Amino acid sequence: MKTKVTAKYVIGFDGDDHIIIHNGEVVYENDTILYVGQKYEGHADEVIDAGNAVVSPGFIDLNALGDIDHDIVHLEVPASRSKNLLWSEQYYESGYHEVMTPEEEAFKSLYAYSQLILNGVTTAMPITSVFYKRWAETYEELAAAADHAGRLGLRMYMGPSYQSGMRVVKENGEIEVLWNEEEGRAGLERAVQFVKDFDGAHDGLIRGMLAPERIETQTPENLIQTKRYSEELGCPIRLHAAQGSFEYNEMHRRHSMSPVQFLHSIGFLGERTAIPHAHFVPGYSGATIGEGDDLAILQETGTTVIHCPLVIGRHGDALETFARYKRRGINVAIGTDTFPPDFIQNIRTASMFSRLLERDVTDSSYADIFRAATLGGARFLGREDLGRLAPGAKADLIAIDLDGFHLGPIEDPIRTLIMSGSGRDVKLSIINGRVVMKDRLIPGLDLEEIKAKGQRYFEKMKLGYVERDYQQLGEEELFTPSFRVQK
Repeated sequence: MKTKVTAKYVIGFDGDDHIIIHNGEVVYENDTILYVGQKYEGHADEVIDAGNAVVSPGFIDLNALGDIDHDIVHLEVPASRSKNLLWSEQYYESGYHEVMTPEEEAFKSLYAYSQLILNGVTTAMPITSVFYKRWAETYEELAAAADHAGRLGLRMYMGPSYQSGMRVVKENGEIEVLWNEEEGRAGLERAVQFVKDFDGAHDGLIRGMLAPERIETQTPENLIQTKRYSEELGCPIRLHAAQGSFEYNEMHRRHSMSPVQFLHSIGFLGERTAIPHAHFVPGYSGATIGEGDDLAILQETGTTVIHCPLVIGRHGDALETFARYKRRGINVAIGTDTFPPDFIQNIRTASMFSRLLERDVTDSSYADIFRAATLGGARFLGREDLGRLAPGAKADLIAIDLDGFHLGPIEDPIRTLIMSGSGRDVKLSIINGRVVMKDRLIPGLDLEEIKAKGQRYFEKMKLGYVERDYQQLGEEELFTPSFRVQK
């Protein structure tokens, strides 16, 4: 069956870069694009007229939130209280446990993945929090997540997280990593089994990846084994590193080198390795120790940086800078890492921070970040059939509405969308040739019911912080409202 999608603007691909096609058409058969251009002369069994819209390749989110966001709890906590949201040493030693039931853990991915689809994400690599987990993700919750993704039609690279240590707060307020190396080894084996069991599931929509948790909670041995398994299984790795002062200083204390330099020293970096954030490097404004050229290491090894501008910006940090990493020849992709998984907002934020620090728009334009959100992600995944609208590519496309009064006058469609639009302007999503969202509705989902269940999940998750707090401040003191509450 051939389907033709028409729109005022189509973001095509000429083999080298995106192009803007006025009054464009995309024709696909089954899961593959046949034609991108104007005035297709062949027969189409179905025509979808997106009207006054931009038809674009779907966004590739390599750090996509796969649960219900905890960051709203952390977002405005002052530095003096941030430790209260970590695990206490007493909680760790008393025997950590699951806060959520298996059913709740299975539900959270359905909530998160529906958010991704509504925001125009067509390929995702999910991440979930371990703050409220017994230790890390389980095989069972990822199996449920894979089933949700398959039924929704979302293209995913996934695998359960694992770690060999946990950051805890001691009675005196010091943060320390306490170790359970057996948990890390067992977690890696579960992750490998998941890749073997699920890679290629749901007609190839589900692919495996290895997701060790943040670098400071990993042993060198488990990271080396992760790299070996990646090569053996042919799957990508994602590891959070170079993302904060505690981690950066802790890795210097252990190894007398930066996180990126340590990963290079054990052979962990490479074209199949992606590092979310990667902004804490020698010379970064927040780094008080260390020397060397980490950007050269990232470029020479072909390692991808997953830039998550909105979440780090909310916490007062920024990549220094997107333009600089781009000029150094580093492959940069984009991740959302928080709610909302709004790529339009993330592209706008990334550009704003980069041009603010650069004092220039060169290499910091909306188009530059848009490439990272599409072509950069596809490059890391080794997928020349993703991140672009061209013959032979997968039929992964979205339509973003231009009719909204809030958008103002349409100048350049990309500039107009990123300047004034949001993820809520996405009105159509097609993945692998299947319509997975139209007119803000996802077939088979009651979004109001999911929203209500998500609120109950969040309230229960939030109470878990009270139990883990090293000072036991209690709910009212730990979670302060924006203004005084009158009841």
